[in-house]
Amino acid sequence: MITNHVVLHTTSAHMPAVQDASVALVVTSPPYPMIEMWDSCFCTQDQEIEKALREGASASAFERMHQLLDQVWREVDRVLIPGGLVCINIGDATRTLNGVFQLFSNHNRILSAFCGMGYCVLPDIIWRKPSNSPNKFMGSGMYPAGAYVTYEHEYILIFRKGGKRIFTADRDRRQRSAYFWEERNIWFSDLWEIKGQRQKAADVTSRERSAAFPFEIPYRLVNMYSIQGDTVLDPFAGTGTTLLAAMAAGRSSIGVEIDPTFARFAVSALQKEPQLLNCHTEARLQGHRDFMATLTAEQTEKCYQSEWYPFRVKTKQEIRAYFPTITASRAVPGGVECRCQ
Repeated sequence: MITNHVVLHTTSAHMPAVQDASVALVVTSPPYPMIEMWDSCFCTQDQEIEKALREGASASAFERMHQLLDQVWREVDRVLIPGGLVCINIGDATRTLNGVFQLFSNHNRILSAFCGMGYCVLPDIIWRKPSNSPNKFMGSGMYPAGAYVTYEHEYILIFRKGGKRIFTADRDRRQRSAYFWEERNIWFSDLWEIKGQRQKAADVTSRERSAAFPFEIPYRLVNMYSIQGDTVLDPFAGTGTTLLAAMAAGRSSIGVEIDPTFARFAVSALQKEPQLLNCHTEARLQGHRDFMATLTAEQTEKCYQSEWYPFRVKTKQEIRAYFPTITASRAVPGGVECRCQ
């Protein structure tokens, strides 16, 4: 099996290089409206946003930022296959403008956008990012009612384009893409407690992103909502975390990144790390071996023999599960081509 991974340096509001109905899954974390570190990103695209922020017109600034994201969601709709899924990591924002502190509900605004496009809203996931900070509040200390709770969570919103995807011709690939029973019990919980991480690149001068989603989040989502050989799109690719997750999982990927510095960094990461990603596959296999070792002999006897590996699995649906490894890779313009087996 060959997978291809490419980074496009362009705006995600217009992706002519991505064909209609060619993407099975979108996994992304866009700039968060009303978070100050992203102001310049939005203001350079719409000068009215800068004016609204300067004048304290928070509702106008918030809406105009989301209208820019709406353009991307419409383009995502064009490239997504029927039954395809969209997973969006987004956090709500808190901000003080003109002396007034308030919450800006980004996740609700994105829910509204996808509902307006006719998408099915699926149960979401709360990503809780444990903090070591001793201060669990904002505002005044002990006097009511001037303090506010501190947000330590973000949302992973999940949408489907129309009805369930039909796998008539892809039944074999779907069976090989099965995950382990014990993985399902963790992954399909509505609460994920995973520490956030800072994205850094040695040559990044244009901006620095903090609290970027860690590899584990897109890696889970790619395995949960696509099958091997599918194409995964990240319209806000950043340093390429989603593309690396897709590569590790035996999927092809496309990343779109408007910032040239991050686009170059993402391409470099793709070309340097392919075979290092096999450690994630081996960790999953070892995790399953460790899980099976916790079962009693009687419980193990009720399990099923894997078709590919010298261990048993809990359910019949896992029998043909196969975890591809990257055996070779070569750099191509803007990305990398991987051979998996």
